[in-house]
Amino acid sequence: MTRVLLALVLLVFAASAQAAVRIKDIADIKGLRENQIVGYGLVIGLNGTGDTLRNAPFTEQSLQSMLENMGINVRNETTSTNNPPRPTTLRTRNVAAVMVTADLQPSIGAGERMDVTVSSLGDATSLLGGTLVMTSLRAADGAVYAVAQGAVTVAGYSVGGQAQNVSQGTPTAGRIPNGALVEREVQGSLHEMEFLVLELKNPDFVTATRILDAINRFAGGRYRAQIAFERDYRTIVLSKPRNIGPVRFLAEIGELTVEPDTPARVVINERTGTVVIGRDVRISTVAVTHGNLTVRVTELPVVSQPAPFSQGQTVVVPQTIVEANEAGSQVAILSGVDLQRLVRGLNQIGLKPSGIIAILQAIKTAGALQADVIVQ
Repeated sequence: MTRVLLALVLLVFAASAQAAVRIKDIADIKGLRENQIVGYGLVIGLNGTGDTLRNAPFTEQSLQSMLENMGINVRNETTSTNNPPRPTTLRTRNVAAVMVTADLQPSIGAGERMDVTVSSLGDATSLLGGTLVMTSLRAADGAVYAVAQGAVTVAGYSVGGQAQNVSQGTPTAGRIPNGALVEREVQGSLHEMEFLVLELKNPDFVTATRILDAINRFAGGRYRAQIAFERDYRTIVLSKPRNIGPVRFLAEIGELTVEPDTPARVVINERTGTVVIGRDVRISTVAVTHGNLTVRVTELPVVSQPAPFSQGQTVVVPQTIVEANEAGSQVAILSGVDLQRLVRGLNQIGLKPSGIIAILQAIKTAGALQADVIVQ
């Protein structure tokens, strides 16, 4: 396991040593972003797997309101001419209250369709076979931007009987492909922007400088002008030439390649035993040894039987066996001039992921690990 993990780290290091990526993959255009929209609706047509209306009163209220909007009165019923009306109790199990969420793409036009996600709110056991009734989707400003409706596609299932249940995935959540129809466009477009601003996904001074130099080097040969200047280590402002449209201009800029710089960082996940070491991580020369102490406690109770006619009692006498074993380990000298040498030094000790995590944390405490340690 350790050798496989360290081999993967070496492979990532070899691949990233000459990693040049496109600008469009490490930077976004400010103002062109997705907008989240959400709505509340009902899924009908379920095969007895919907909400229990007694446990989910909001489902019953929504069902009553929907039927009343269609001209059907279900709130009160009259038993006779002499008796006053009494409330109607709904018993259906074919309806489920759901939340509908979606991401509104930038520059999407009215009349286009997009996918939506449907998630149960009540105690429904499955949305399989259900159909979402027309649901309005609103953004943070309260305006309706899309309307969703259609059959829900559920990947998970849950079936069983009195003695056994079999489940896979989550049957109370699903998707509706192309289930939302856009009714309103998001304000703003590229033609209305005086300056185009690039925002780095991972802000860094060196990466911003490399992007700036690559764009100006390209623009000097193509447009005979310097069109980019940095605002800070996260944003780069572009001045669009007059003789080209914004779409073609951003397409040409986005295809330029740079090598992004990453901070020296070690990410540790103790729950899964995952260790990710950045390429620029360095370790000052230290001597490291790591040993495992194993303590085994075994309980072997013994039954004490009295002699015949002794009028004694049969009792259980506890007997505990404790064994302690500490495996031998070797001392290794680690000097992280580069990632490859660091991995080779850790590999010489022959550690499991838990041991590597313990050593890296101890080296950081000693002040020899020249990197940020992030524990997840």
